[in-house]
Amino acid sequence: MQNLVNTIEQKLVEAYSIRINNLTKSIIIANQALQDSLLIKNKVLIGKSYSQLALYHMIVGEMQRAKYYSESAIKIFNELGDERGLADVKYVLAAVYYKTNQYHLGLIHFNDALKIYKKHDDYCNQSRTEKSLGTIFECIGDITSAFKVYKSAIQNAKKINDLNLESNVYNNLSGILIKKGKINFAKQIINRSIELKTQTKDIRGMAYALYGKGKIYHFCGEYNKAKELYNESLSIHKEMSENTGVVMTMTKLAALYFELEEIDKALQLANEGLLLSESLKFSMCTIKLNRIIYLIYKKIGDFEKALHYFENHLLEKETVINTQTLKVIESYELISKMEKIENEAILQREKQKILEKKNLDELENYKRKQEFLSIMSHEIRTPLNAIVASLVLLDDKIVNEGKKIIKNLKFASDNLISVVNDVLDFNRLDGQNVKLELLSTNINFLCQNTVEMFERFAKSKNIQLRYLSTVNITNYYLIDPTKLAQILNNLISNAIKFTDEGSVELEIKLINCGEQKDLISFRVTDTGEGISADSLPHIFDSFSQLKPYLTRKHGGTGLGLAIVKRLIELHNSKITVESKLYKGSSFYFELELEKSHEIQIQINDKKQLIGKKILIVDDTKMNGMLLSKLLKKWNMEIQYLDTGKKAIEIIKYQKFDFILMDIHMPEMNGFEVSKYIRITENLNTQTPIFALTADILADTDQDFKKYFSGIIFKPFDTEKLYNLLVSYLD
Repeated sequence: MQNLVNTIEQKLVEAYSIRINNLTKSIIIANQALQDSLLIKNKVLIGKSYSQLALYHMIVGEMQRAKYYSESAIKIFNELGDERGLADVKYVLAAVYYKTNQYHLGLIHFNDALKIYKKHDDYCNQSRTEKSLGTIFECIGDITSAFKVYKSAIQNAKKINDLNLESNVYNNLSGILIKKGKINFAKQIINRSIELKTQTKDIRGMAYALYGKGKIYHFCGEYNKAKELYNESLSIHKEMSENTGVVMTMTKLAALYFELEEIDKALQLANEGLLLSESLKFSMCTIKLNRIIYLIYKKIGDFEKALHYFENHLLEKETVINTQTLKVIESYELISKMEKIENEAILQREKQKILEKKNLDELENYKRKQEFLSIMSHEIRTPLNAIVASLVLLDDKIVNEGKKIIKNLKFASDNLISVVNDVLDFNRLDGQNVKLELLSTNINFLCQNTVEMFERFAKSKNIQLRYLSTVNITNYYLIDPTKLAQILNNLISNAIKFTDEGSVELEIKLINCGEQKDLISFRVTDTGEGISADSLPHIFDSFSQLKPYLTRKHGGTGLGLAIVKRLIELHNSKITVESKLYKGSSFYFELELEKSHEIQIQINDKKQLIGKKILIVDDTKMNGMLLSKLLKKWNMEIQYLDTGKKAIEIIKYQKFDFILMDIHMPEMNGFEVSKYIRITENLNTQTPIFALTADILADTDQDFKKYFSGIIFKPFDTEKLYNLLVSYLD
């Protein structure tokens, strides 16, 4: 028996040692070890075999098998109380999750594994885990955190003189340096990685190093060198059955061939890569490849196919954000705690101080979440602005079938904006950063318009959508129309989503009529799936997801009802719900509203901006071009600049009626430029300056009102933009 145990252990050692050069053989040997372990019913060896098979299948991109083996190993290691074994397999499962874009689960499992590795001073696995954490931070746009954990990963690899681990981190680090424009440093880092891979004869790792060097040459416009390196990397990835690497390299090669105008090669590679990427559920590359194919068809004039792939690109992006954005935010505070606590010894020594600093820590965590939301807002809304503006301009030129596709793209864009806004609105409500902005509003018109927005949605499901009211049609009240519409939008949208037959109804009633205020009730009723008695107490909880399978089927962030509850509480009221499973639901709330009267609004004839001079400052040239085209429709005189430095020169000798200023720009950001305009002697110290930004938290900066007259969020509403400019005319 002992001889067989020794043989199995030797097989597992052999499988692991040859993994860098022959993964296929590693899988075969590990399978043999598993069968032998099952035969002698040795749980320790069964767990180790499962763990190794999980690792190898994860590397080759067979994520379902990797997940199965990981979960099997976790079960055994828990039974055995094997903490180290548990850490190893949690590392693999975390990698499976993040490679299939389930970043929140990846963060949690990597964090669990890292705690165990730190406890045992396992520098090798600390380095591996930190390198993977850095990859996730890159994916969610937190470059600062990525850089920090990469640095720690390199230090830990050097402690044990593990050249492979050290060089693996260099591959990722070079990508960050490219984004920061530090090309020479990136070259030094990647050359060091290739040098180390040559020493260790790590063929699989060499493929990623060559890919990294190809990216540098690609960025620098040295296309032939980049092509040669990409092809060499692709060849190794294919030979090693490294499917993730194959897709990543195909994506870069397709983009390169497109830039070289070798359209046939670009299209062939992009299509092959897309098929493989979709089979692997590798959304990051799927999003990029759909965009490349869209650009190819657009270039060759096949606009129908171009719009099809553009729609796929947008919908895939929306899917990833729908399923991930909220969950990453949930997990983010957990990871930030990890950064503060280097080890258990420090934790014990500092325990009393931490208790005393509890309020400060909570504030810091809130600030971290604010910063993260700011990054997410900017990264999502900036490309959305280009998409929405492009659709506005295309709408006048596309005919027939293209009109339908444009309409679908508009719907998808609006949906994505709604998802982002839900997350950001919830954050603001959570931090008590929201106040009611009361306007004289006809409540019947508001409710009727809200219901009409959903008529098409209801009709597509053959559902009756009704609006009933006992409130006089001429009654006006002081209401925050945006927030009331948001409450009703969420309730009606949910009702239709979860109703497959029957009806959805919004009913408002005048309950009590006073001298200055009226009490009005709102009820949204549906004949849908209903909510179970067990789930009813939790439907308004923060971050709770009822029936996750339904949430995925119907889309959305799952924040809708939490936002509804907070908004109604903002009105000093509360919402109640009655529901029966498979019968339907009824949501009810009351608002006490101050009476008002109709305010006549001047009708916009779209001629008030003719000849007005406007300066646009935005480092994203696509946004500048699209905004310029839109403003030309209003016959304005436009000056576009792509840097803040150029702006501070032109304002000295040219007077403008308006300035649109992007916030996030290199060298000089929008705050710095606007401050310069306001405090120095020039022709535009009194010119209205509007912040043009995708960062929805930008106006929370304490200096915002000093330098800006207002804010325009990307993607912007053209009607709101026009009205804002007109409101600042002399």
